[in-house]
Amino acid sequence: MNKTAIIHARVEPRTKSKAEGVLKKLGMSPTEAIRLFYRQICLRGGLPFAVLVPNEMTEQTLEKSKRGEGIQSFDSLDGMFETWEK
Repeated sequence: MNKTAIIHARVEPRTKSKAEGVLKKLGMSPTEAIRLFYRQICLRGGLPFAVLVPNEMTEQTLEKSKRGEGIQSFDSLDGMFETWEK
């Protein structure tokens, strides 16, 4: 297949750098990743992952987490489960 179409996209430099680091670990170039993404869109007839708008509670929780509020750490899963109400 003749590959002549060009895609231009602008992303934040930090996002680009982090993504390209992950792709390098996977042995993929950014171009290969974009081709794979587009191919999956064609095969699935939509995005190859769920895109959801968070509900109000999730949105508030994410904002609090970004500010470092209400975050708990645990030494193990068992320790986390013990704190849950039954």
